Amino acid sequence: MPLPLLALFLAAFAFGTTEFVIAGILPDVAGGLGVSIPFAGYLVSGYALGVAVGGPAITILTRNVSRRAVLLGLIVAFVIGQIACALAPSFSAMLVFRVGTAIAHGAYFGIAMVVATGLVAENYRGRAVSIILAGLTVSNIVGVPIGAAIGSYLGWRATFWAMTGVGVVALLAIWMLIPAMKVQATGESHLAREVRVLGRQQVWTSLLIMLALMIGQMVPFTYITPLLQQVTGLGPDMIPIALLLNGVGATAGVFLGGRLSDWKLMPSLIAMLAVQAVMLIVLYLVSPYPYPMMAAIFIWGALNFAIGAPVQARILIWTADAPGLASSLIPSGFNVGIAIAAVVGASMLEAGYGYRTLPLLGAVTLTLGSIVGMLSLALEKRSGSLPPARA
Repeated sequence: MPLPLLALFLAAFAFGTTEFVIAGILPDVAGGLGVSIPFAGYLVSGYALGVAVGGPAITILTRNVSRRAVLLGLIVAFVIGQIACALAPSFSAMLVFRVGTAIAHGAYFGIAMVVATGLVAENYRGRAVSIILAGLTVSNIVGVPIGAAIGSYLGWRATFWAMTGVGVVALLAIWMLIPAMKVQATGESHLAREVRVLGRQQVWTSLLIMLALMIGQMVPFTYITPLLQQVTGLGPDMIPIALLLNGVGATAGVFLGGRLSDWKLMPSLIAMLAVQAVMLIVLYLVSPYPYPMMAAIFIWGALNFAIGAPVQARILIWTADAPGLASSLIPSGFNVGIAIAAVVGASMLEAGYGYRTLPLLGAVTLTLGSIVGMLSLALEKRSGSLPPARA
């Protein structure tokens, strides 16, 4: 792995851990801040909305600033956010601090993917994206289980202190390994061109697929700890192991997805969406049984992130002539789905549906995502359109 990509990977790991670790400590955070578990789930939706709104906004505001300088500023914001979360006196304060961190998160991934794909040859863009995504998946293997274990044994605030240390390491990596980059001034006409490329059907259909994917993933994952405790019957000591299996699967999946992106992008994407819809039904069926459930969590995690790589690569390929704003919409698209998933999941639980029913909604959305992918590919073949050249 080229050293600059390693630095981007480490920062992605930091952001990924702080976003997803909340699922592993959600009951403890809810108890510590005096709210119910479903209500604490709004920490997930609040974070996701911060990513969705903050990413494009910061990308537009910093379009004439060195990418390296922006990356460093975003990691500094991350570190400050972790300290603030560790000291949060109330649920409302915690929510505000999480949203602040999320704004930096949203901008980071869009910028990091543009930098990453600019560091490699065109035929390796899918794999460059997969390296950034690997930061998220490795966070699920290492960061989330360890963060959950720290929260279980030392209290949930200790989890955020640990994340502060991770942020400092990521900051040093960006500082030392990302080369200085020439600033290319952009005017209003350039911004207008970036907005226009969003109208390409390959872009907005990919964003719809992202939405379907994240609802399928995050409706169950937001409440994975109470689901495993109350439905599967796992004890608190087994939750980090379940999260570890999910993360191992996710890491295997992201590299598979990267290779499939460089091979047969759309056929692979459509097929994986359909398989994941079936997998969510399997997750529902086996949820009362510990060993089958653990195996299902592994496969489910692998498919979630295998699908993510081709979706993002497709957007980057079809916006190569104006990548700035479009790339910032990649984390926005994912996190709008996460926000919707957390709200819908909380609403289902408050309406009396059990934790076990949550994967079924995802099965429906993944099926719809597969249909959108098929329609998009058919339109692309009919029009005979080709991806634009890199700017």
